[in-house]
Amino acid sequence: MSSLANPEVDVFFKSGCMRCAYGDTPQCKVHSWTQELILLRKIALKSGLHEELKWGVPCYTFQGKNVILIGAFKESIVLSFLKGVLLKDPFGILAKPGENSQTGRVVKFTNLDKIFEYENALLEYIQEAVEIEKAGTKVETKTITKSDYPQELLHKFMESTELEKAFEALTPGRKKGYLIFFTQPKQSKTIIARIEKYIPLILEGKGMMDSYKK
Repeated sequence: MSSLANPEVDVFFKSGCMRCAYGDTPQCKVHSWTQELILLRKIALKSGLHEELKWGVPCYTFQGKNVILIGAFKESIVLSFLKGVLLKDPFGILAKPGENSQTGRVVKFTNLDKIFEYENALLEYIQEAVEIEKAGTKVETKTITKSDYPQELLHKFMESTELEKAFEALTPGRKKGYLIFFTQPKQSKTIIARIEKYIPLILEGKGMMDSYKK
């Protein structure tokens, strides 16, 4: 059964995630992948999951649990499975979003034809992900330590003990969300920019998702 599109999510397809300076401008990455993103959205909705806007991107949930996300980058777009490490991956299409990723897995696309080719496979993967949520299966992950922190964040801690205390006081989920987001870029200046943007939220004891809550 297909689910209905959420009008609140339309802003992503029109203006992007609004997490960088290119949000709501012609330079935003979503404009490079218009057709591809629309098709991924159709597939996600076809799965019957509930569509929401979280972290500024389309998020598809089952009984309040986050299952998949859609994202746009310079070189590709992705369908992210939040517990992708538990999927069987018979088509061998899942990849780690980052070197240190423990739980999530992504399917990357660079053209429309490939999305059409894997539509049925994606729906199978999504259904398996839903069954994982129904079963209440948890992912066993290692404890987060400072060895998992990017050097840029550690340098910020040296500049502000207040920031370090606030970050360490975050819930494990919020802390992990920040670390995933901070460590995605390859360039140090981009990592620093991301950290600096979210310092006010961290000091308030909030996670990235909290900035999008109404």
